[in-house]
Amino acid sequence: MKRIGLLSDTHAYWDDRYEEYLAPCDEIWHAGDIGSYALAQRLNDIRPLVAVYGNIDGYDIRRAYPEKLRWKCEQVDVMMKHIGGYPGNYDRSISASVYASPPQLFISGHSHILKVQYDKTLRLLHINPGAAGVQGWQKVRTLVRFTIDATEIKDLEVVELK
Repeated sequence: MKRIGLLSDTHAYWDDRYEEYLAPCDEIWHAGDIGSYALAQRLNDIRPLVAVYGNIDGYDIRRAYPEKLRWKCEQVDVMMKHIGGYPGNYDRSISASVYASPPQLFISGHSHILKVQYDKTLRLLHINPGAAGVQGWQKVRTLVRFTIDATEIKDLEVVELK
């Protein structure tokens, strides 16, 4: 069983509450637009960081993290890409691989819009944790925590960083 802390679009912004909310997790996943390598290191100091780079990330982050990741967490097939779209409107850069071999959990960022949606057609759960940073138009900053237990994704909670 793994407890996951998921965030995106920090844009180099550090909030001391990240540690409070992410320390109880086993891993931290970042869906891109990290913004600085120093922020990635600080997150990794809390818990192991699994991340992809986003469109604003520089060479140092792109060298350290891939554009797209696909891996197994417990027994759940996970795919993560910063610009990924959402059910019914996957980004063209990822849609062929999502439709050809759907993961069980698809994670994206970029939109700054918190969205948790089940894709009935592909039978996958999509999560966009919204934006945890201050850059952008979002009014409420968010991150998401959930548990993966064998094949089950459960105990999902949204944390609002007001």
